[in-house]
Amino acid sequence: MVAMSPVRATASTLPHLVAVGFRRINKMLQELAPDFADRASVDVLDVGFEQAVSRIRDMQAQRPVDVVVSAGSNGAYLRQHLDMPVVLVKVGGFDVMQALAVARRVSHQVGLVTYEGMAPDLAPFAELLDMGLVQRTYRTEEDAQACVLELKNMGVQAVVGPGLVADMADQHGLTGVFLYSADAVREALEDAVEVARASRIELAKRERLNTILAQLSDGVIAVDQQERIQTLNPPMAQWLGITASSWLGRKLTDVCPELSLVSTLRLGQQELERIERVNGKALIVNRIPIMEQGVLTGAVLSCQDPISIQRVDRHIRSRIKPHAQGTRYELEQFLGDSPAVRRIRQLAWRCARSQATVLLIGESGTGKELIAQGIHMASERRDMPFVAVNCAAMSETLLESELFGYEEGAFTGARKGGKIGLFEAAHNGTLFLDEVGEMPVSLQTRLLRVLQEREVLRVGATEPTPVNVRVIAATHRDLKEQVDRGLFRLDLYYRLNILRVDVPPLRERLQDVATVAFALQRKLCRRLGLDESATTGLIQALVKRAGGYTWPGNVRELENLIERVTAYAGSLPGDTVAGEDDTEAFLAAVVPELFSGEALRVSVPEGLGVQPGLPSGPGVVAADKGAQPLRRAQREAEHAEILRVLAACGGDRGLACQQLGISRTTLWRRLREGA
Repeated sequence: MVAMSPVRATASTLPHLVAVGFRRINKMLQELAPDFADRASVDVLDVGFEQAVSRIRDMQAQRPVDVVVSAGSNGAYLRQHLDMPVVLVKVGGFDVMQALAVARRVSHQVGLVTYEGMAPDLAPFAELLDMGLVQRTYRTEEDAQACVLELKNMGVQAVVGPGLVADMADQHGLTGVFLYSADAVREALEDAVEVARASRIELAKRERLNTILAQLSDGVIAVDQQERIQTLNPPMAQWLGITASSWLGRKLTDVCPELSLVSTLRLGQQELERIERVNGKALIVNRIPIMEQGVLTGAVLSCQDPISIQRVDRHIRSRIKPHAQGTRYELEQFLGDSPAVRRIRQLAWRCARSQATVLLIGESGTGKELIAQGIHMASERRDMPFVAVNCAAMSETLLESELFGYEEGAFTGARKGGKIGLFEAAHNGTLFLDEVGEMPVSLQTRLLRVLQEREVLRVGATEPTPVNVRVIAATHRDLKEQVDRGLFRLDLYYRLNILRVDVPPLRERLQDVATVAFALQRKLCRRLGLDESATTGLIQALVKRAGGYTWPGNVRELENLIERVTAYAGSLPGDTVAGEDDTEAFLAAVVPELFSGEALRVSVPEGLGVQPGLPSGPGVVAADKGAQPLRRAQREAEHAEILRVLAACGGDRGLACQQLGISRTTLWRRLREGA
């Protein structure tokens, strides 16, 4: 097995250092640079100030420079004019004393000239060496020249200082002693290598972070403690209409006051979901302080586009409910061949091709919800939710929270996290408002706003939620009359009454009874697992009787009667109907509604008797009492059926209303009329 040799670092992968210095320090740098060849690529320049800045920038264009090493005023100048780390050669106390000792051997009078700041008190050391020590400091080259001349005039023979000062002393006939030692220069190069290594690690982290931020759809700006922009990702640059590089290093407040992070940096508190308008565009802004080991080191600002949020919200809601829920019917299932039914189906198909609001008007039990579901299934919203609500079955406050939803804490008992309303649940789909004429006037105002603005305000919320919902409303009431009585808003009536479909009652399309009845029989027998042939004769007899009945409950009542006939069919002796007379007697006992108003003595089949809830008198009319008026008999039969259903539901009026297909108001009225 051949051993793999370690990969050696090349000059292009090593940190790139540039050392800058004149004459004496340049010589030291040249001598020490080879010692760092395995850890860094070191270029030494024998220039300073403007020339050094120009040369370094040219080198940076060819190959990135990690760190610059320099000393004294030259190093200070480079720090001010380069946007990269500059490590200065530092003078230690031992270096100073060593240089002064060398100068003392030349003269009793020694001058010490340092850059920007006096050295510590050296009087004890000067006394120990028995020398006169004069200290001076400089900032510019002119200052250094003046210091050397002053010292010469004072009789100083030896001057200790950086390379610039030592050279000037030599030029004026004095002895210049170089302040920096080889150890100080080596230490500066060591520091530069560490700075370059740390800088490269930081750069790699920043590049990784920038790569991640570039993939975000949110705009992000990060600043340091002085609010200088450190990071600005492409989405943010696009929204602001700038290039990211043009803002880096600048204060955020100076370039975009609307997004200022000064308050966040001062208080160290986050600020979430603020709406700010920048360049005419509304943005949702979050401001968050950056804490590192308990210390505030900067802040980050993230922005979101409300339009994008709405787009994502619609996408999520459509993903949660990708298919219409609760839809069982299509328009073909609105059965019948009468002209009225054919017209209804034709109108419904046209409604399906439109996005306008639909108003279905018709008596209870005529199939308004079937038509509503059929319109939804025939429209382009077929794969979206279909949500139905009965406006008459709930109290005002409950209906409000169900329709519009509520925020957490909106009222006592509100669910944690709040709840979306039915408008939001039907987003991109269809909302069916059954019995819309029973809606309280206060809620009619809110419904009107949703229809006009296409947005919902939850109970307890301050910000509306956009919704895309097609509304289909249904009622058995004359809404125009309700408007005249002040029970329904006129503007809401016009908003709902755009596409209107009048659903005829069953008595106006009696030729469809047979088609509907046998379809209901088949559905019921499949559900109960019964043989259709056992009740076909009874259903045929029921259909024959249908023409003389007004069907106040419409198709729902027809379905109830068929289910009753099917359920009681086994009560006859032998579990079969022997002949026509038996069939008539059975129907008279089980569905007396169809026989109301006839002078007919009914012989109840043995074993059946009068079932609980079935009328023993009004529904079965004796011959010697004569015929009663048809309308009164019909009301009595209707009252008897309501009592039967109430008894079957254990007195639960809400459940009875659902089974009868009527509102609570209608139930109370029918019970009062029959009392």
